[in-house]
Amino acid sequence: MPALLTDLDDPSLLSPDAVARTLGTDPAQGLNTDEATRRRAQDGPNTLRATPRTRLWQRALAQFTDPLVLLLLVAAAIATGVWVLDGRHGWPMDAIVIGLVVVLNAVLGLLQEAKADHAVAALARMTEVTSSVLRGGQLQRIPSADLVRGDLLVLAEGDAVGADARLVEAAALHVQEAPLTGESEAVLKDTATLPEAVSLGDRLCMVYKGTAVVQGSAKALVTATGMDTEMGAIATLLDATTAAPTPLQREIARISRTLGLAAAVIAVTVVGTVLALSATRTPADLVGMLLLGVSLAVAVVPEGLPAILSVVLAMGVQRMAGRQAIVKTLAAVETLGSASVIASDKTGTLTRAEMTIVRVLTASGSTQVTGVGYAPDGRVEHQGAALAAGPLRDEQTAVLSGGSLAGNADLRQTADGTWEIQGDPTEAAFLVAERKLGAHTRRSTRFERIAELPFTSDRKMMSTIARDHDHGDERVLITKGAPDVLLGRCTRARVGLEMVALDADGRARILRDVGTLTDAALRTLAVAYRPLGPDEDTSAANETLERDLVFVGTVGIIDPPRPEAAVAIREAHGAGIRVVMITGDHPRTAVRIATDLGIVESGAPVLSGADLDALDDAALAEAVRRTSVYARVAPRHKLRIVAALQADGNVVAMTGDGVNDAPALKAADIGIAMGRTGTEVTKDAARMILADDNFATIVQAVREGRGVLDNIRKFLRYLLSSNLGEVLTVFLGIVGAGLLGLHGEGGAVAVPLLATQILWINLITDAGPALAMGVDPITEDVMARRPRKPTERVIDGRLWAGVVEIGVVMALLTLFTLDLFLPGGLVEGTQPLAQARTACFTVLVLAQLFNCFNARSETASAFRGLFANHWLWGAVLLSGLLQVAVVEVGALNLAFGTVPMPAAQWGLCVAIASGVLWFSELRKGIRRAMAYRRP
Repeated sequence: MPALLTDLDDPSLLSPDAVARTLGTDPAQGLNTDEATRRRAQDGPNTLRATPRTRLWQRALAQFTDPLVLLLLVAAAIATGVWVLDGRHGWPMDAIVIGLVVVLNAVLGLLQEAKADHAVAALARMTEVTSSVLRGGQLQRIPSADLVRGDLLVLAEGDAVGADARLVEAAALHVQEAPLTGESEAVLKDTATLPEAVSLGDRLCMVYKGTAVVQGSAKALVTATGMDTEMGAIATLLDATTAAPTPLQREIARISRTLGLAAAVIAVTVVGTVLALSATRTPADLVGMLLLGVSLAVAVVPEGLPAILSVVLAMGVQRMAGRQAIVKTLAAVETLGSASVIASDKTGTLTRAEMTIVRVLTASGSTQVTGVGYAPDGRVEHQGAALAAGPLRDEQTAVLSGGSLAGNADLRQTADGTWEIQGDPTEAAFLVAERKLGAHTRRSTRFERIAELPFTSDRKMMSTIARDHDHGDERVLITKGAPDVLLGRCTRARVGLEMVALDADGRARILRDVGTLTDAALRTLAVAYRPLGPDEDTSAANETLERDLVFVGTVGIIDPPRPEAAVAIREAHGAGIRVVMITGDHPRTAVRIATDLGIVESGAPVLSGADLDALDDAALAEAVRRTSVYARVAPRHKLRIVAALQADGNVVAMTGDGVNDAPALKAADIGIAMGRTGTEVTKDAARMILADDNFATIVQAVREGRGVLDNIRKFLRYLLSSNLGEVLTVFLGIVGAGLLGLHGEGGAVAVPLLATQILWINLITDAGPALAMGVDPITEDVMARRPRKPTERVIDGRLWAGVVEIGVVMALLTLFTLDLFLPGGLVEGTQPLAQARTACFTVLVLAQLFNCFNARSETASAFRGLFANHWLWGAVLLSGLLQVAVVEVGALNLAFGTVPMPAAQWGLCVAIASGVLWFSELRKGIRRAMAYRRP
């Protein structure tokens, strides 16, 4: 048994070999899979302590803590008490019905919460952090939760460190440790064993869970996982953080408070009016009035609104995930629907990321290369002839081999005979071209890498140091990078097998050649090298070695635009969304691609990083209004561009894949990380992840976001207008009781609806239809509107006007039914109060069900796409059947104060209730006509 159970008090004081022995692992090969599985079972997952999940009984009890629900329970208790005092005659039906309504509401609330929790859990699985490890000498990508002590971590730029680990190898490794130490600057790490114990921030040979690799690469042995990590030690601090409510959540809370106040005022007013007009004051009457007031308060406030909102957002998030857009938080959906600018990277998002070298330029001439590339899934495509023109000269072979050496991508043949690319697509292009042209074998046996100077966005270049076995193990520095940057470090150029001084004419010719490639929308990379002297120290490779280089040549790499991106950009423009391209490529390449995609027209302005540096904030604010293409930019420039766009009143969605994009993604209203090529740090900073790295997916996500906001407005329009109809029915019915012929026995004031009937209406017409509206299909015109402004309220004046109009009409139709059935009043009827009240009750329920179809649009006819939402029809039919049962089933008649109705009365009720639909159709028709005439 290895010494796995031995605690490592401070691994920084032990050498890598000593740590490996203590952990029982191979410092070169890592653990084998079986041992890793055993340790995972023994130590548990590599996760921090989660907030304890609320137990089912606690969540069930929480359903009864709403003030309105507590009021109902108090009312039920009082009704039960009066029943006991009156001699316990019959059943306390009011109390029983209230109890059943409260329990059913609690069950619905639990189901809605469970659905939202399920969606959040699914999102957590989709956004799971992963780590690269060597197990049995094989590189694997596994969930970070599966890391165990003794695992050999392989770290690269952009990786999130998955566990505390002791460094075994490190090449220019810089780690951002701000989450642990608060230090804003990245820390340069090395493998040297510390002579004595030091503070956390000074343990340079250690990396810690929760930190991020911002530069370089390394291998490290995992020494602690889960709650045993340094991050685990401060997990309680992390648990204490809370998220601020979104604008939508704040608005819903504000509406709920307003409705709550209105509920109290209305309930007190109605009860006071009834008591003032009533001639009797028996305990039963008082209890009835109390129940009526409480029921009205419940009717005013759609208490299920927060739960319904969460479920609708959750369902929207799940639909987006099905379209390859993983939204990490439910609240981000509303921001997506308001996006007015999409600032997108070029490579892989607007283009296909199928990097293919098609031209090789050297001092000896140009070679056209065709038929080399690989598909988006990383498989190499074999497309016929490799050379279309010109012989393959020595320096052209050197360009391809040098580019392959100065990179970290890998090309592997799988068991089924196909080839797979692992690593950066641009680096992979050199490997693929080299293999297709037959130059890879010589390079792989001749050179042995011994050190690396990693690529960074600021340097725009990468170098490796290798031993040349063909020249007595001479060390050579090989570099690739942006031609203009690399040329500045070159003093000579290679022509055939000769090296010549690089004069001004030579530099100008190279830059002209590069210009021809960029004009053809090709990305350019140059390759250079320098033999190192025997006295040059490479043990700590740094940028001082990248000097006096020999320029070898330039490659032109094509990354064709995605056909679907051009379509998506047109759709975005039609939706009033501006598309901005931000790339590190040459300005001419950027403009050419942007023009081909329809982002800008030919001759549009472009700003480079240097141009941005020359602009102050005021000038930049003006520039971002007319510039949609930014090239040769560094991460700090992206941050300035995002800030300037936001200051101009835009809601900005920003894409990124590299670790240096993380600040801009956090600053943007919607940070969007690339799922395939994005680093773990970028994914952590983003609020949305593109599983397919496709720009068209962003536009689809915006479309879904707008659809979700539309559906929220639909069910708010429905709930508020329906609830207002209930309140106005009772209030106007009591105030106008004399006109309607509504009189109780012995001069008592009768009410148009009983308390139990009001509660029943809320139960069957609120949750089901509102949830069904949450999955209403997205309307055709959703991407033909301007973006929603951040200051625009979800419930604006126009929506409130519609709510009041429909609520008033619903109440008038309900009271007209009451008057039509009752003797006396404006229209002479012949039915007793119980029959009239049953018809009134039924009309109000049916009117709300008709209102479901009205509420689907503010302007479009309810008959447009009438059968598009099968869930809505199901909810309406279920509610209708339940209402039939309440009217026609004897046991329910006793509970809800109803009596059976003949078919003719049912038909009359349906006809009267449909008046809500016809009024809405007339209202919408008038609005459409006015909009048509408006210039």
